[in-house]
Amino acid sequence: MKTGGQLIVEALKANGVKQISCVPGESYLAVLDALYDSGIDVMICRQEGGAAMMADCWGRLTGQPGICMVTRGPGATNASAGLHIAHQDAIPMILFIGQVQRPAREREAFQEVEYRRAFTEFAKWVGEIDDARRIPEFVTRAFAVATSGRPGPVVLTLPEDMLDDLVEAPEARPYMPVAAHPGPQQIEALGEALSQAKRPMVILGGTRWNDAAVAEITRFAERFQLPVGCSFRRQMLFDHLHPNYAGDVGIGINPALAEEIKQSDLLILIGARMSEIPSSRYTLIEVPYPTQKLVHVYPDPDELGRVYRADLPICAAPDAFCAALAVLEPAVAPVWPERTARMHDGYVSWSTPPKTGPGDVQMGPIMEWIEANTAPDAIFTNGAGNYATWVHRYHRFRRFNTQAAPTSGSMGYGLPAAVAAKKLFPEREVICFAGDGCFMMHGQEFITAVRYGLPLITVLVNNGIYGTIRMHQERDYPGRVSGTDLVNPDFVAFAQAYGGHGELVARTEDFGPAFERARASGKPAIIEVRLDPEAITPARTLSQIRSGT
Repeated sequence: MKTGGQLIVEALKANGVKQISCVPGESYLAVLDALYDSGIDVMICRQEGGAAMMADCWGRLTGQPGICMVTRGPGATNASAGLHIAHQDAIPMILFIGQVQRPAREREAFQEVEYRRAFTEFAKWVGEIDDARRIPEFVTRAFAVATSGRPGPVVLTLPEDMLDDLVEAPEARPYMPVAAHPGPQQIEALGEALSQAKRPMVILGGTRWNDAAVAEITRFAERFQLPVGCSFRRQMLFDHLHPNYAGDVGIGINPALAEEIKQSDLLILIGARMSEIPSSRYTLIEVPYPTQKLVHVYPDPDELGRVYRADLPICAAPDAFCAALAVLEPAVAPVWPERTARMHDGYVSWSTPPKTGPGDVQMGPIMEWIEANTAPDAIFTNGAGNYATWVHRYHRFRRFNTQAAPTSGSMGYGLPAAVAAKKLFPEREVICFAGDGCFMMHGQEFITAVRYGLPLITVLVNNGIYGTIRMHQERDYPGRVSGTDLVNPDFVAFAQAYGGHGELVARTEDFGPAFERARASGKPAIIEVRLDPEAITPARTLSQIRSGT
């Protein structure tokens, strides 16, 4: 006989869970008690949104569901930001929510929410376990749903009294991953399409990748001398200094690359949905009938044909599809090598940062310093804001699993993700980029990094405004500033008060020494970079945007 709380923890262990993030609540005390001597590492967070974002990052970097536990009502609604990120990014994650006791249901009891109505848009499946004997069944199903097809988040709610029930239940077994493989005829058809193409293009994106798949797609691109781009915030899928790399297909795309995609006669999308942002608001590919011949590889049949009608839809996960590419060899010599080389040269030029800019701090030289002084396996995280342009455009990702950033554009993600990444890979350097507005969304998780001794480095770009919104505001309503000014704390004092290391960069040349001191401190660190608000983008100042020049 075991309690529901014990059965939850045993099911997690059976499915390989070694760590979870949580904010405690009285609604799941029985689970917390069972975790006490379970051997599962419990990371205690300061806000449920940050805890959920940490679980998302674990799922993002491992391919296995990240686990988060929160209490009912406000705890669950706080966590919904991380749930939405995992949904739009196709990240496997399981959110356990303590629920009101069963006899009080449907009375709007204390902190009661009907999650099957509230979270259906954010999750692949929302279930409630009202019988403790069914815990192994529900948890195993949750892992299977979160990882199959298009991965995503699952929500399981746990009535408080159910967790105290003493029951007999079957021993939990691990879930069995469901693989989707391409058929040999589809691989043959892809080879035939390549033999007829003159201007092919490959775009990588999505999840369900691994090191082997990245290596295999690289060899495939080399054999066929294909230009390869990476979808928005999926840049770690191809080495940016490889001669076949053509650039990132996201916000602020290189206009030359955008034109090449439009003019391609064969477009091979692998793992990517090509939703609004990477498709430049659905302008790179015509909806629903692309002008390019389209090969669309995706692990979920519901996505194939939903937006774009593909000439060759292939229901397969990227790892299985890339493994199948090993048999393909060029039937004829490719006629596009010069185009591939030109596109890579265009990327190198596009990703070379400017030397100057307004104010005493120039981000271009700072990015050059970072490129020269960080290892290829360093992990970069960020949330949302104009500051992120400096990472996306000017950091050249070299290896798989070095990027964690939300395609949903959710602010506040960078710091919790950095905490999770450093916990997962303590031997690797983890660098969080954040704006002043973005950082303050979940800046309290800096104390989580301090508590667990995780010496991540946060490059906090402080321009005193909600930069992206101000940029749009000045473009559409020039000179009418409303709701975008910020008042910030002393971020150096903030870091020190939390027990971390703080640095202020007020001149470009201060950055390198400040970074080295932060690195040497062995503590979680914040490097505040005071950036002139005029330096709103690498190419145009705020005044230029305001005046329309």
